[in-house]
Amino acid sequence: MTADATPALVEDKQRTAAGPRVRKGSAYPRYLAGKVAGAAVSLLAVLVTSFFLFRLIPGDPVKTMTGGRQVSAEQLAAYREEFGLDLPLWRQFTDYCGKALTGDFGTSYQFRAPVVDKITEALPNTLLLTGTAFILYTALGIFLGTRSAWRHGRVGDRVNTGLALTLYSIPSFWLGLLLIIVLSVGIGPLPGMFPTGGMESGGEDGFAYVLDVAHHLVLPVVTLVAVEYGQTLLVTRSALLDEMGSDYLTTARAKGLRDDLVRRRHAVPNALLPTVTLIFINLGRTVAGVILVETVFSWPGLGGLFYQALSVPDLPLVQGLFFVFAAAVILMNTLADLVYPLLDPRVAR
Repeated sequence: MTADATPALVEDKQRTAAGPRVRKGSAYPRYLAGKVAGAAVSLLAVLVTSFFLFRLIPGDPVKTMTGGRQVSAEQLAAYREEFGLDLPLWRQFTDYCGKALTGDFGTSYQFRAPVVDKITEALPNTLLLTGTAFILYTALGIFLGTRSAWRHGRVGDRVNTGLALTLYSIPSFWLGLLLIIVLSVGIGPLPGMFPTGGMESGGEDGFAYVLDVAHHLVLPVVTLVAVEYGQTLLVTRSALLDEMGSDYLTTARAKGLRDDLVRRRHAVPNALLPTVTLIFINLGRTVAGVILVETVFSWPGLGGLFYQALSVPDLPLVQGLFFVFAAAVILMNTLADLVYPLLDPRVAR
């Protein structure tokens, strides 16, 4: 490699990391249209699946709503007529699809309220929990992943990857229960320091209310961060290790750049594509929440609401939540696909 060629190689990699300028007549509009069309088809498939899938759940939602009370056949028939369960299945399906396309997912059986209202009510609680955890485990995973890759084979790398693999393999509900036993109930000389569940103690307002919610937030966030950060760490580490053997990094070092600058300015930006994919997938999951963690900690979010709806089964609420969960992941994946060409122009070709 000549001396004239090396600066051009480094500049080309820097330009790729910064993102290209999408020119008129390029392949990007065609790429964009294909991804948006694929997302639309996926959302339609989710809509159909959400209707038929949960009708396989055993149990009669009308009888569950009566709470085991003695109810006459006429009353059961009236309930079925009220919720449209007396209609043929094909008629229920067409009604559901027609209303869902306008944003109407029906009325919850157990809450007797519009499904959209129940989702809107629980969504901020879920975003508070999973959004806080998402920011923490993404930052922690990228930071530790880059450091482990840059110092691969050393003691710190082995400790980081071993701990990440161990925590990532632990079921989140089991870790949550363990934290409740140790840090909420207390064990031996260690007293309980955190609430066992819920989002607030009640009776607080102003700044005291904020502190109370933050106190309840600690254990579920710690659970999510402990389980999830390992995936980001391992993906980031693997992508950076693949990038570290590139000629342009050797050239950058030969030009006298400090090792820290070589990592931050050249290696990491060009190794971010797999990590960006994972970040967008996890970002979609912040809307879906984490059903098991919210259930273990009695967190009043979408995950806990989904668990309650499954126990009835509350078909309109389950269908609406399932569609929202899937739609969030599909939309975030599509957005990731649209960002790829800005990181690497070869993707849209």
